[in-house]
Amino acid sequence: MINTTVRRLGGTFFKGLAAILPAVVTVYVLWWLGSTAEAILGGLIQWVLPTSFYIPGLGLIAGVGLVFALGVLLQAYVFRRIWEWGEGLMTRLPVIKTIYGAVQDLMGFFSGDATRKMQQVVVVDLPGVPFRLLGIVTREDFSQLPDALGGGDTIAVYTPMSYQIGGYTLMLPRDCVHPIDMSVEDAMRYAVTAGMSIKKPTPAPGPSPGENH
Repeated sequence: MINTTVRRLGGTFFKGLAAILPAVVTVYVLWWLGSTAEAILGGLIQWVLPTSFYIPGLGLIAGVGLVFALGVLLQAYVFRRIWEWGEGLMTRLPVIKTIYGAVQDLMGFFSGDATRKMQQVVVVDLPGVPFRLLGIVTREDFSQLPDALGGGDTIAVYTPMSYQIGGYTLMLPRDCVHPIDMSVEDAMRYAVTAGMSIKKPTPAPGPSPGENH
């Protein structure tokens, strides 16, 4: 009787924890980003302006403004070339290139451009194995790549891992994959949570990928 009561109380507690934890983590990350911008940029602003002119929050506003301004400048060809030169320098420095490259790849993966390039969710059937993999088509044109990577009817499929940022890129014949009506976001959520995501799937945008095959 006591064990049953304890299990019920524990189950109720963890249900509440699962409900509130995503919101708490999201708020904490936003708070950390805001407080970091305020501490660094706010200190610089106070060093330039008289203390009586400083209003709490100016550092955060300055941080948002700088990020937006950088995005605007990167649309200009000259500034973009300068930025690419700086990135090239960073990727040649020992140790720094590893950290910088990892962060750059992570941000690129979650950027809108990367999401737009990955619009087709598929199920992968590997010959001779009794299981299937959830994947996302990332490339269909191999004309600019070495012949050993692909060609003909080969496509590149990214298969994400559960509970971590990682996965495998498989070069597969097109007939090994079967398109499914699922958005990239829902597919990533399903894979990362090891299939425990219970959110109602969102249909993939546009026409069904199966129509192209």
